[in-house]
Amino acid sequence: MKPAIEFEDVDILFPREQGRAGKHALKGALAALDAGGTRDQISEQHGVVVGVQGANLSVARGEICVLMGLSGSGKSTLLRAANGLNPVTRGRVLVDGADGAIDVAGCDAATLRRLRRERVSMVFQHFGLLPWRTVADNVALALELRGEDAAAVKRVVADKLEVVGLTEWADRPVKELSGGMQQRVGLARALTTEADILLMDEPFSALDPLIRGKLQDELLALQEQVQRTILFVSHDLDEALRIGDRIAIMESGRIVQTGTAQDIVLHPASEYVSEFVRHMNPLTVVNGATVMRPLGQIERADGALFLDEGRRYRLDLAESGAPRTLWLDGTPLELRATGEEGEIDPDDRAAIQVPETATLRTLIRLRQVSGHPVLLTDGGALVGVCGDAELIRALDRWAP
Repeated sequence: MKPAIEFEDVDILFPREQGRAGKHALKGALAALDAGGTRDQISEQHGVVVGVQGANLSVARGEICVLMGLSGSGKSTLLRAANGLNPVTRGRVLVDGADGAIDVAGCDAATLRRLRRERVSMVFQHFGLLPWRTVADNVALALELRGEDAAAVKRVVADKLEVVGLTEWADRPVKELSGGMQQRVGLARALTTEADILLMDEPFSALDPLIRGKLQDELLALQEQVQRTILFVSHDLDEALRIGDRIAIMESGRIVQTGTAQDIVLHPASEYVSEFVRHMNPLTVVNGATVMRPLGQIERADGALFLDEGRRYRLDLAESGAPRTLWLDGTPLELRATGEEGEIDPDDRAAIQVPETATLRTLIRLRQVSGHPVLLTDGGALVGVCGDAELIRALDRWAP
């Protein structure tokens, strides 16, 4: 499947001078960049600011990809190239569409306007709302500019306000809303165009931590419903780890590592990335596949598996490899399967099987509530086990 967005060898440079002088400066700056010049050297010698250099990134359909890095790393600059707000000096930015990929860096003005109206929507850090308009009127803005029928606009606005939980606030002036509610208005406005791609430029950073966490949860719940492709800028590692399917870390205009949260936390590509993940919370990032005792290391005898050194826990498998019966000291235990979030009754003492993608936090809770080792599965088949020894070893390895 074609990616929804693809950045190919993207350089974004900003000359301080305009016109012919600026073009001349850009030419010299690009030559210096190719020769290995640093940002500071190029700025000092050519009067050109290097925003992004050599960026390559593919964002899959339906994926949340988070661009993160320190201030000035180029993350917002790259994001804004996806809808032409920042012009690309060199390289291609391809946005997939019904008629094939559109190169945002090289398309004409009419194509760019159509792309912004139909394919790509944006949610800004500081909301970008019109304070004199009502909530509903702010949400309707993009449709009005597109010349949509009034009845259709009203219907779509009502639908999107319901999605973000603001139906009761439709007729209130937007300036009367809290910061978190205003950001939801901005999200509803972005959704009205039915654009497949959402660009979100640090949308929650101006909010206090409690509201920020709530909106992160709401974004993930919303993504389950609408399945958009989201390119999300953040400087907050916890936020990136929480919402990102993949994370691209930027340093001095370059993408220095791209991968899942697990990839980046367990295998940082540089000291810069290591510094980012040094103080992360392992409970929400490390998963069962990383900490479990794998199937190949579990003792086998008489056609069964023994999950502990004392051989108190004996597990029989079905032909498919799925757990069939778990015995404790010869007595069968009730065996219950749950999702990766570990949804169980706190009074339930059944043994639990859970997908290997469950987080370390979930595994600790399941071990504590059930009182038994936790069985890890992939597609229903057993792949490992997680008991006290595995959990303690994991905490010892990743505890700050």
